[in-house]
Amino acid sequence: MDKLKKFELMEKIVRQLEDLKNSQQAVLEKIGKIEVDNIELGDKNLENILPEIHQRTADNFDAIGGLLEDFAQKTENFGDKNNVDQLREQQDIDSTK
Repeated sequence: MDKLKKFELMEKIVRQLEDLKNSQQAVLEKIGKIEVDNIELGDKNLENILPEIHQRTADNFDAIGGLLEDFAQKTENFGDKNNVDQLREQQDIDSTK
């Protein structure tokens, strides 16, 4: 795999990780809303299980965030090291010939 294709794949993975993190955030918000609604309802099953689900989801959110941060930095470093901007410019020049 050439360097530009590798960098583009890395960027794609960063975007997917960002999407995954946003999805986990949305799940956390929904769980929180259910927990608040259940304060009024008082369902014991929801009261017992939702906090565990919330904690596991929060742990996943944190793990995804850490992975995203590390991989985004790795992607940026790879791009800088391999002059990706210059490779893209050259690719554009070559494609117009």
